[in-house]
Amino acid sequence: MAAMTPVSREPLLSVRGLSRHFGGLKAVDGVDFDVPAGQVRAIIGPNGAGKTTFVGMICGRIPPSAGTIRFDGADITDMPAHRRVLAGIAYTFQITSVFANLSVRDNVALAVQRRHVGGKGGRLSPRAFAAEIGAALARVGLADRAGETAGNLAYGHQRLLEVAMGLALSPRLLILDEPTQGLSDAEIDGFIGLVREIAGETTVLLIEHNMPVVMALAERITVMDQGRVIAEGTPAEVRGNRTVQAAYLGAPVDA
Repeated sequence: MAAMTPVSREPLLSVRGLSRHFGGLKAVDGVDFDVPAGQVRAIIGPNGAGKTTFVGMICGRIPPSAGTIRFDGADITDMPAHRRVLAGIAYTFQITSVFANLSVRDNVALAVQRRHVGGKGGRLSPRAFAAEIGAALARVGLADRAGETAGNLAYGHQRLLEVAMGLALSPRLLILDEPTQGLSDAEIDGFIGLVREIAGETTVLLIEHNMPVVMALAERITVMDQGRVIAEGTPAEVRGNRTVQAAYLGAPVDA
């Protein structure tokens, strides 16, 4: 019996020549980047490498100086950020951006409402609305904190609340910017399990300094330095890349 030919995955996200200049500073400089649907992709690099600026352009918060961004075949380079959310791109921030004066439940409710009011999910009954909120909180381990004021949560739990808000949008692309910052070891283990679970439903783009987390989750890793991509490959390939070690890792990283 002949072996089956692997099915190639078309890019869900395709970036060409993407640049962002702030005066004479080239924060992102001519990046080409493809992420297939269903992949967990990590972006790593030293501080100032341009990672957050790069994903800020993908989600529409930062306009590019040059280049194009295509999502599911459509050019979204000039699309406003709120329309990208409705198109299926969700982004959790490097610095937590929950609504501190609202309850944990109400923060997630706003995300659910945004998706359905925008027309992606149709009209919900009150029971179904509450169920979606509860499901998002349960997935990040915050169901028992639903009534608490978000600003009273520990920082790590606020990060998890942001992830719940992202999941409540039912995104096709979920961008997580430093999601494990402020989490305990046990919470990091839970986060790794969560990403493995949701990877079956959505494409994940992970920006993360915690290398064991990156090595545990990423199918492929893109390495940035000084606004450019300097390497890309599987975790094993990146771990053994001398250019990456010199620029960022310093030494091979244990999986």
